[in-house]
Amino acid sequence: MFRLIKVTGQSLEPSYREGDFVLVLKIPFSLWKPRPGEVIVFRHPVYGTMIKQVERFAPGSGEINVIGTHPDSTDSRQFGPIRRQDVVGRVVWQIRKPAS
Repeated sequence: MFRLIKVTGQSLEPSYREGDFVLVLKIPFSLWKPRPGEVIVFRHPVYGTMIKQVERFAPGSGEINVIGTHPDSTDSRQFGPIRRQDVVGRVVWQIRKPAS
C-alpha cells in the first residue's frame, strides 16, 4: 500500500525540502527491516507525523533511532528512539516542488 505525503519543515534539507511530496510504501516489519540511511515516515505522540533518516535499528527491541540532516532538526537526539509500530512506511520516491 502506498501513501503520498507532503513534506513540511526543514528536517531533511537539502535532500527533502518543504513542499516536496514523498511516496511512502507501507511494508510489514516481517518483510522489511530498517537500514541506516533509509528515510522513513512515522507518527510521534508529541510531534505528529515526521520524516527522518534511520540512524540505527535495534532488532531485539524493535526501536529505531532517527535523525534529521538539518542542524536544528528535532529527532532521536531529543525524543529518543521510536517504536517500530509507529512507522508509517519507507520513502520510495520523491516529487520535488518546482523551483520558484
